[in-house]
Amino acid sequence: MSTAVADTRARTGDLSLYAAGSVGMGLWVTVPGLLLLYFLTQTLGVPAFLAGTTLLLPKLVDIVVHPFLGSRSDRQARRTGHRRAMLRWGLLLAVAWTAMFTVPSGFTGTDAALWVGACYIAGNLLFACFQVPYLTTPSDLRIGYHERTRVFMFRMAFLTLGLLAAGVTAPLLVSSGERSAYARMALLLAGGLVVSGLLAVAGVRRLTGHCGFRTPRERRHTVRDDVRAAWRDRDFRALLLSYLFTGTTTHLFLAALPFYTQYVLGDRSLTAVLMGAFLVPATVVGPLWLRVSRRTGKQRGLLVAQGLFLAGSVALLPGRTLGTAATVAVVVVMGAAFAGLQLFAFSMLPDVVAAAEARGTADAGAYTGVWTATEATGTAVGPYAYAAVLAVAGFVSTTDGDTVAQTDAALRALLWGFTALPAVLMGVAVLFQRRYALDGEAAR
Repeated sequence: MSTAVADTRARTGDLSLYAAGSVGMGLWVTVPGLLLLYFLTQTLGVPAFLAGTTLLLPKLVDIVVHPFLGSRSDRQARRTGHRRAMLRWGLLLAVAWTAMFTVPSGFTGTDAALWVGACYIAGNLLFACFQVPYLTTPSDLRIGYHERTRVFMFRMAFLTLGLLAAGVTAPLLVSSGERSAYARMALLLAGGLVVSGLLAVAGVRRLTGHCGFRTPRERRHTVRDDVRAAWRDRDFRALLLSYLFTGTTTHLFLAALPFYTQYVLGDRSLTAVLMGAFLVPATVVGPLWLRVSRRTGKQRGLLVAQGLFLAGSVALLPGRTLGTAATVAVVVVMGAAFAGLQLFAFSMLPDVVAAAEARGTADAGAYTGVWTATEATGTAVGPYAYAAVLAVAGFVSTTDGDTVAQTDAALRALLWGFTALPAVLMGVAVLFQRRYALDGEAAR
């Protein structure tokens, strides 16, 4: 790494504009992850297994689409010197978002599942058009190892603001459980998606203008070649598989939280409280995790964050007997760990890309496409796994927010699926992460 590159520092105003794009990303990630499974089973009367499948299938489309968009983004960058053309398509995400929660009044069960699933596919495609070039930006910039972490610290701060706004506001807006409440919630938050996207486009333009843009090398390759090159990279593969299980765990947590508060804690209003407890710490601990990174490296910091989240999942196993205050305290620790999970994993991605580009084996967009496809998989597998647990245990779905008595088996599944299963999944993530060996070399 040259001294000029290592010394280049992004301007705070440019970083803030760029990072503002993560507010909209936080809305899209949090609200479907937190409410869609609950919306399908408790408002639209969709059986648990079908609801889980409805959330899984759109993500299977993403597995194919994201690597294609990554390679296409590289080709556009070589031709135009930037990736903003694809980024602008993401501004239409608000349309699919609103439609997804505005289900026609006559649709329940299978009809409702088909409507939500179709809108979810459209939304995911538009989100991918935004997400792939957006997340590739730190890899495009001519900056060094620690500056990449700083870029992602800004992004994480704004992402968490989006997560917090959505995680607290959305449950309150739909507390009645009626489908009209979900439609109003979607319409109110859609404006945030549009404004956030516009700020991101401006931020990307200013960042690349000041820090420089790494134009991908001209080389002949296909999407399949890109995927194979990324998979053959040992460090990228370890980081990718670890993040797959990490993402699966955190999105299972989001999807299961409304069920946990209603059926285990016995108070639906605690969903907003626990989401606040989870996300408020994440907005303030970014600088702390940055200091950890500078002292110990990103790899060790990520392992610590994973260990804290695993321990928190186990600590929630007593359920209602733990008490509300202790539950909130545990979730606060998990929220702080969540900030580290996001910051370290995403700031390690450009390190892997930089090493691959130095070897001449891959381009940033290709790696990012594979990464975001994996991220999309985790967002789907987490809720699907929890829905499968509920279905096997005989969980009963309802309509319009009505509450029905569940069997003891279903209640046990609600609890163990929210605690023990995430602990196991995060344990697998730790095992994969320990295979990552690039961190010491990248820091030099």
